[in-house]
Order: sequence, then structure tokens, then C-alpha cells
Amino acid sequence: MIQGTGSDVGKSLIVAGLARAFADRGIRVAPFKPQNMSNNAAVTADGGEIGRAQALQARAARRPASVDMNPVLLKPQGCAGAQVVVRGKVIGAAKAREYQDWKPRLEPVVLESYARLRAKSDLVLVEGAGSAAEINLRAGDIANMGFARRVDAPVVLVGDIDRGGVIAQIVGCKAVLDPQDAALIEGFIVNKFRGDPSLFDDGMRFICERTGWAALGLAPYFPPAARLPAEDSFGLRTGPASGDGKITIAAPVLPNIANFDDLDPLRAEADVRLTLARPGEPLPAEAALVILPGSKAAIADLAALRACGWHIDLSAHVRRGGRVLGICGGYQMMGRAIADPCGLEGDAGQVEGLGLLDVATVLGAHKTLTQVRGRTIADDVTFSGYEMHMGETNGKDCARPMLRFEDGGVDGAASADGLCAGVYVHGLFADDRQRAALVRSLGGAPSSFSYEKSIEATLDGWAAHLERHLDLDRLLGLAR
Repeated sequence: MIQGTGSDVGKSLIVAGLARAFADRGIRVAPFKPQNMSNNAAVTADGGEIGRAQALQARAARRPASVDMNPVLLKPQGCAGAQVVVRGKVIGAAKAREYQDWKPRLEPVVLESYARLRAKSDLVLVEGAGSAAEINLRAGDIANMGFARRVDAPVVLVGDIDRGGVIAQIVGCKAVLDPQDAALIEGFIVNKFRGDPSLFDDGMRFICERTGWAALGLAPYFPPAARLPAEDSFGLRTGPASGDGKITIAAPVLPNIANFDDLDPLRAEADVRLTLARPGEPLPAEAALVILPGSKAAIADLAALRACGWHIDLSAHVRRGGRVLGICGGYQMMGRAIADPCGLEGDAGQVEGLGLLDVATVLGAHKTLTQVRGRTIADDVTFSGYEMHMGETNGKDCARPMLRFEDGGVDGAASADGLCAGVYVHGLFADDRQRAALVRSLGGAPSSFSYEKSIEATLDGWAAHLERHLDLDRLLGLAR
């Protein structure tokens, strides 16, 4: 089990790299995260949803993603707490304190999923959540040491030297953990090192002496890892604008942004400059296209958008002839209204939308989860992606749909002047054909870059990087 000293120390990527490295040795590897909290999710082939990181790890392990790989997924949705997804299906919502009472009921589900994966694998790589040292959440824990104790999993602790204080991170974990929990930790990895590794030799020795844990390696910072889909929006909020192309594409970063990896492939286009606007920053006036990304709480994010003044920027953008594309929750915000009669996102009621599309959305308990293929209606370009949303959108502009599925169904809406459009389908720009069509429509020259091949190459490179810098033979020998 790979646990961390905190969030965003690199646990997810370490598991992905190990999965690829061990799979390339001919080992049947399965990733597993008992409990995840993320609004970046993926749809499995069997019609469920799991954390995006576990889908990436499954890909690294060269096996299909399964709901058993992430049996409990918590999706924060503003004032409504978190949506609780169990084995790929929504079972309800809970506030943080309420969820503590759910854990005993969820533990058997977690253990059953783990047992199924273990029966079909030579090696299960388990990823913890947040910090191993969250002793305030230890009672009933199913995400970190509680799970490790339950299944007798040896633990490797990952610390992030890039954020500073890694010696205190790791030694501090040993200091606060219950002795029986600490006894499960066999070794540690220091991640994201920059500079001369010999300068940290004394640091590694000190950690070994103070903890009694084995040093399994010092992993240097690996810049290409930024190409891989992120588990949560921490990096997205702090990352700079990317590219210096002649076409500016902008997206506002809202509090409940979801499935934001829709934007990642655009970074690879030489003619595109992707700008992420934070609260307090205007949407750039030079933008050719503004994308409103997905949201786990569209009504709350619509209020946040207005509080930032971005609705004024959007109106000015459209008056100048700029284009707007809404994806999923962003599509819902673009309509005349969003109704939540059941109070799924907070108080029941209806709010006024941005009015960029003549449509209205009614949120409902049914959640659409499906992988889709088809062709764009305007230019007949093939696409593939996935749907993941609650609610139905209808109105006059739906008479101008954007996408036609293989089964004949349609998705999306467009304004009469064609400047504003919305779709429910995620993952469109990971499809090289769709991304190329978008860049051409904005007056640019699309690159010959293959997004999916780049992900594979990055996983291969990351696995080779870990082979060079970690003691993978010793790590594998720890597995019981």
C-alpha cells in the first residue's frame, strides 16, 4: 500500500508508474484505492464511475478500468457535502461528519472489491488517501491505516521534498501514528527531488535512523508527468497559462470544477495559448474561445462565476464575436435557467442562467454514465468520449445539436449565430480529430500530435524513471 505524508505528494503517479513497471515485467497488476475524494472521474466500460487517477493506473497496468478499483468515490458538491458513489453508482450525499457514520457500512464493500481484484491479480497496488497521519479520522478508517491493518498490507510512505520539510513530514508521521500502524510501514520514498541527489544523502540516513524504515529511493522531479490527468484541482489552481500560440482559449476555474482534464489536450497545440482565469482575474479580452468546464455543483458555481464578474466578461466576449463552449455543468450554466426541484445540490429551487443558450436544465436523481462515439453534425468529424451528468437540458437551441451518436441520438445545443454551444460529452479534445477541427475553426494550424500516444509514452518514461531511481526489487519483495 502506497500512503503519503499529505495530499498531492505524488501517490497516484507513483502507483501508476509502479503499475506500468511491474506490468512490463509480466506481472498481473491491479490498482486499488479504497476511498477517493475527487471531482475528476472516469466512466468504466461497465457503466460506472471511478476516480480519474484509478482509470489512469488501470491503463498503466494494461488492464480495463473496473469499479472495483475505486469502490468508494466522494465527489464534493458545495454546500450539499459530497455525493457518495459506491461501486460506480451514486447512493446519496453526506456532510463530512455524517459520512463518518457511513464508514462501517462501506467497509464490507471495500473489502469485497479488494478481494475480487486480488483473486485476479499477482499484485495489488493500493493507494491511500490524503495523509497517513490524519489521526483525527483514524476511527473507522477505510482509506489509510484502517484498511492496511484490516488486510495486513505492508505500507510504503511517500513524502514530497518539492514542498519543503520532507524530513519532518516523514519523521512526523512516525511520531503521531499509533505504534501498531507505524509497524506496518516498511519503507519510504522521497518524491519530486530537484538538484544534486547526493546533497540529500544525510537526509535519507536521518529519516532511516529516526523511523527504522527502509529508504526505497529518491525520485527526481519528472516534468513530463504534468501531461498525465490530475486527480484533483490542486495543480490546476496553481498552474500557469500554457503555450504562446496565436489563439487564446480561456477557461474560468470555479470552486467545484470537475473533469477538468478536458482541457489538458489543448496545451499540446502549438497555435493555442490556454489561459485559466482565477477569481480576481478577468477573462482575457483576446480570447477566441471561452470554455466553461464541467462542474459538480453547477448552481453554486454559477453564483461564483457571477461573483467574479465573469458573466460580464462573457457578454462582452460574445458581443465582440467570441465563441463560448460549455461542457456538462458549463453547458447547464449557459441556459436560461437551472432547476433543482429535489435539492440535489443544496436548497431546492431554480436559478437564472447566463442566457447564452435558449435552453433550460432540470436536475434529477438519475445519473447518465456512458461511453459514447459518433460524429459532429456541423462538420462530420468522428469523436469519442463519455457522458457523466445528472439532469436533462431542453429548449429551442437543442434543435441545433452538436453531436450525433452511433445509435442515432444527439447531444448539445447551439445559438442561432453559432457563437455559443454546449455539450454533455467529456473527452472531446483527447480525440485528435476533434481537437484538430477545433483549432482549424479558430484559424490555427493543428499539430500532428497524438494525445493518446503521448499518454502512453509518458507512462513508459515515468516507469523507466522509477526503475532507475527506486529499489523496485526490494519494494516488490515487501508484498505479502
